[in-house]
Amino acid sequence: MADPSSYRPAPGSIPDSPGVYRFSDAAGRVIYVGKAKNLRARLSSYFQDLVNLHPRTQAMVTTAAKVEWTVVRTEVESLQLEYSWIKEYDPRFNVKYRDDKSYPWLAITLNEEYPRVMVGRGQKKKGIRYFGPYSHAWAIRETVDLLLRVFPMRSCSKGVFNRHRQIGRPCLLGYIGKCAAPCTGQVSQEEHRKIVEDFAAFLSGQTATYVRRLEKEMRAAAAELEYERAAKIRDDLAALEKALAKNAVVLGDGTDTDVIALSEDPLEVAVQIFYVRGGRIRGERGWIADKADGTATTGDLVSRFIQQTYAGDSGDAIPREILVPTEPEDTNALTEWLSELRGSKVFIRVPQRGDKKSLMETVERNALQTLTMHKTKRASDLTTRNLALEEIQAALDLPEAPLRLECYDVSNLQGTEVVASMVVFEDGLPRKSEYRRFVIKGVDGQNDVASIAEVLTRRFKRLLDERATMQDDEDPAASLIDPETGRAKKFSYAPGLVVVDGGPPQVAAARQALDELGLGDIPVCGLAKRLEEVWLPDEEDPVIFSRTSEGLYLLQRLRDEAHRFAITHHRNRRSKSMVESVLDEVPGLGEVRRKTLLRHFGSLKKLRQATIDEVAGLPGFGRRTAESVVLAVNAAATKAETGKAPAVNMATGEILDEDVPAPAGTPDGDPGRTEN
Repeated sequence: MADPSSYRPAPGSIPDSPGVYRFSDAAGRVIYVGKAKNLRARLSSYFQDLVNLHPRTQAMVTTAAKVEWTVVRTEVESLQLEYSWIKEYDPRFNVKYRDDKSYPWLAITLNEEYPRVMVGRGQKKKGIRYFGPYSHAWAIRETVDLLLRVFPMRSCSKGVFNRHRQIGRPCLLGYIGKCAAPCTGQVSQEEHRKIVEDFAAFLSGQTATYVRRLEKEMRAAAAELEYERAAKIRDDLAALEKALAKNAVVLGDGTDTDVIALSEDPLEVAVQIFYVRGGRIRGERGWIADKADGTATTGDLVSRFIQQTYAGDSGDAIPREILVPTEPEDTNALTEWLSELRGSKVFIRVPQRGDKKSLMETVERNALQTLTMHKTKRASDLTTRNLALEEIQAALDLPEAPLRLECYDVSNLQGTEVVASMVVFEDGLPRKSEYRRFVIKGVDGQNDVASIAEVLTRRFKRLLDERATMQDDEDPAASLIDPETGRAKKFSYAPGLVVVDGGPPQVAAARQALDELGLGDIPVCGLAKRLEEVWLPDEEDPVIFSRTSEGLYLLQRLRDEAHRFAITHHRNRRSKSMVESVLDEVPGLGEVRRKTLLRHFGSLKKLRQATIDEVAGLPGFGRRTAESVVLAVNAAATKAETGKAPAVNMATGEILDEDVPAPAGTPDGDPGRTEN
């Protein structure tokens, strides 16, 4: 491990000009490439105290042994040079977007004497015009089959084309009208290329012009009594309509745009792009990338993605407009660079409203699904799960792999409605039947440390109680089964590792709670969300997992699931307390009828929207009681609107809407149970 101070440039030697820099290791391999508006300010940030750096940045600067830079005149030049260096050196610490699957293209070989249309995959080549990519190859082939009726261009391979040119007879496609048969001279090279140009124009989105032209030709043929020709054009129009029906209009103004959306977690980012041409979605594509640079913002990720995606393109392959979720800092430089590649002005925008905003939300959902599927596939792999458990065992120096993991998280709103969650993973997979929810009783106000101690004390007292009921001569395995129900006792299992959401204070509280119960042999750790550090009791420094560690990935999933479960429980309790506080104002309304209202309407917002007749129709409600309920609810709403600002969750920044479902058994359908 290198000391960054050993290769730090001398003071004043770094220029304050824009440029591109690269870090190299002791063997001379380039491990990171970056660009900066001010090289001196950017590079100086890498040589501060290591404890102030992100763990992944720490790993990069301690792996490097040298830093070099090149000064450029403009930000556009820095974009171009950065991309060239990344492509040349393939640095290990740069974000690398890789396809989450191999996408098929529709390609037209314009570099050939008689261009052909084909479906293929892989890297783009010069002289070939590409359309897509598309989700499924079969969908492209169906569309091409329809369009060849209208645009009978060549679709055969070079070998087939040369063979039929020698024998002087067209192939089957030539006989059925799906190829103009340039191999036998039925059309000239110029005529065939005109067919190809029409085909490409139609795929580019210029559909309305061509459809109108065909309709005009059909009417003219009918007027001249050329009914067979008119019928053929009619059938061609039907084929075009069928091909167009496969792509619904998403932007009514016929815009050509690429829509880019991201979904990210601390370790990985999923990027989804929709290609919209003529207002219709012509293709889509997805990427997954490791976030090698932990300090990269969403804007940085967008910038790097745009560079990688459009660097080899030119002309119409780059749309006039690119929609992004967040504007990069170097938007002006990116816009200028893309405009040079396209040959006309390109705009990078964040959609704010209307159809483009709705389309962006759709692409974001696809990106989230891509990331979720990637993580699910990764989590479902038995070999990967075993590797994760072995990594955790080795990193935390555990006596054995932690086959049962328990994680605890606390949720509250400024010290009110304090709740906690316990989630269980066994063999790397969620065991939802053993999730538990806790209502904190012995802690006043917002004190996560004391709340963690209370939850662990209550949970492991149950473990000791279960152990105390075991007979001396009883089989330990049999003691884990409830003799009355035949089911496993939920708190009888001791975990291989207890994980708490937090840093050293939470870990210390958990360790103390277990020690006081005489359970000091149960390992404890904490996962701090800010830098994804793993903390152990009585250790000054955290355990830093590799950014590609399956063990860290498993701990993150465990922590995030505990957080989700706690938040769900907290929201449900808050919603219930809000409804009950309003219904307390209704005279003569007892507990039974309160529960009836909660079960039927589910939330305070829905109850406000109810009419007197709807409330009166519930069992046990008369019209007078219904009028009192509606009056109390509306009065509370008026008071809330005029009396104070909306409540805000200080931990998440979330505006607390009252339209949260009231408890109906288990949150989110999970089989967890509240431990009061």
